Amino acid sequence: MNEILIKKTTDFFQKKFNSVADKVILSPGRINIIGEHIDYNDGYVLPAAIDKIICFAFEKNNTTTANISAIDLDESVVIDVTKDTELSDAVWTNYLRGVLLQLKLKGFEVGGFNCSFSSNIPTGSGLSSSAALECGFLYGINEMFNLGIKPIDMALMGQKAEHWVGVNCGIMDQFSSVMGLENKVIKIDCRTLDYTYHDANFVNYSLILFDSNVKHSLFTSEYNVRRIECTEGLGILKANFPEINSFRDCTEEQVVSLKSKMTDKVYRRSLYAVKEIKRVILACAALDKGDIATLGKLMFETHDGLSKDYEVSCEELDYLVDLAKAEEVVIGSRLMGGGFGGCTITLVKKGSEEAIKEKFTKLYKEKFNIDLKIYDVKVSNGTSIYIN
Repeated sequence: MNEILIKKTTDFFQKKFNSVADKVILSPGRINIIGEHIDYNDGYVLPAAIDKIICFAFEKNNTTTANISAIDLDESVVIDVTKDTELSDAVWTNYLRGVLLQLKLKGFEVGGFNCSFSSNIPTGSGLSSSAALECGFLYGINEMFNLGIKPIDMALMGQKAEHWVGVNCGIMDQFSSVMGLENKVIKIDCRTLDYTYHDANFVNYSLILFDSNVKHSLFTSEYNVRRIECTEGLGILKANFPEINSFRDCTEEQVVSLKSKMTDKVYRRSLYAVKEIKRVILACAALDKGDIATLGKLMFETHDGLSKDYEVSCEELDYLVDLAKAEEVVIGSRLMGGGFGGCTITLVKKGSEEAIKEKFTKLYKEKFNIDLKIYDVKVSNGTSIYIN
């Protein structure tokens, strides 16, 4: 699949610029195995890069102009790399302009170049195509001009580029896009950015994303409300237990002991945050032992928490997880991402994938009259140079 995309990108580049690309960069999307809605609560996340990518072709052109073509959109942009950049109505260009701005702010000087890119990351599916765009673009520029930027700094610059576009994201997406390793998940400490790799050899299981094909408009407003509710809950915990600095410092028992001092919603949000932080730690221990069954159980528990206590699920996602729970060959499933639509991430026993896909597609269509989208994913390497 990726070989076809690489050929498409490099062939387009050769035709467009009448030249063979000097650098070909592959930049992946990501999944998050567990650890949802706790990045802003000083918790841990457990993402991995996947084998869905954006492919970039680059060469220097010895001018001060960047000529960039988005193959899939059939659109191009010309940017003077010596001038200050501003937000454009062509939204896709803003992620790239944001990267060029970050380079300028860090004191890096780059020359002109030609670039084309194409993607097989499904857009709008919660697989972080924007992070792959930022990180792959930055990686290519770093390689072309020998800037010596370290991978972790690329992730941070990609995050800042996205903030400039207007999306106040955490570090997980860019971090996993740059730092991913094949058959490894990354446990990232969202407070310190310390990270460790853990085995993700799903030898007997396949990772399948079931895309609900719905997006409920609640997400942005409710996301902000959840943050406020968590801040309120943490404030009450700190007032009663001075040793607590964040949810990772407290126990479920401490939250339960203060139930009467919190509103019902604040109590349930706080309880979810404490439990989910603990689940990530347990998930890493399970992966280190190759205990995929325990990981699956924790995924189901996370979904229950997201649906009942954190209330960021929706009828469609709950239905997909309920279908998964009823199948012996499915050992874990949960909503992935912010919620109110998007995908479930599901672990299915190898050999049963097609039967499960067919069954879920049929039942989902009957229930909601919506076509289910399905993506098979594998844990893969982070952003890298393609060497033919």
